[in-house]
Amino acid sequence: MIVTVLQKIERWVVAIAIAANVSGAFVLLALVAIMNVDVISRNLFNAPFRGVVEVVIFSLALIVFLQLPDVVRTGRLTRSDGFLGLMRSTAPRFGGALTRVLDAISCIFMCLIVWTVWPEFTESFESCHFFQQPEFGPAPTGNLWADFRTGLARCDYFGTPGILQAPWWPVRLVIAFGCAWAAILFFFKTVLGDRDPRHVTAQTSGEV
Repeated sequence: MIVTVLQKIERWVVAIAIAANVSGAFVLLALVAIMNVDVISRNLFNAPFRGVVEVVIFSLALIVFLQLPDVVRTGRLTRSDGFLGLMRSTAPRFGGALTRVLDAISCIFMCLIVWTVWPEFTESFESCHFFQQPEFGPAPTGNLWADFRTGLARCDYFGTPGILQAPWWPVRLVIAFGCAWAAILFFFKTVLGDRDPRHVTAQTSGEV
């Protein structure tokens, strides 16, 4: 009964991981488009795209952590799995148990990352004072869109003033989400095991 319920929950978790992966792919496409615009404008019009470095940094963080859960789901997270692959092929029971132990440790590490990043997210989000009276500047008016735009100007940001600035909290939120969802997927792998035969190590699949 409990296993059936966990399997149903896992399907929803997997669906969200796939959706996050697709979102990361769209961010990657947007980054490619921006890079092409920068190259064309730089060489043809001698007018480079201002802030392209900041956009790349921002986008790479989004891409990595949006696609992290699906990488965990498909078993393609980078690791040294020579011994593990050998055990899974020569001693399947021990290899399966060792895989679950490693997945449990990975779940704990992902939780530690979330535990570290979440306070940074809340601090950077609260720096915007979207719903609170800031120490300096106008008070919230009750107009959500206007207060949101005003708050963005107060946010803890990265970038170069006068060129391109972006608030930190969306990146930290995505990092927390990606690691949290990866931890959930590692939890399901630990409890239920990896039932998809395609999610194997490079050694057992014959990949180099």
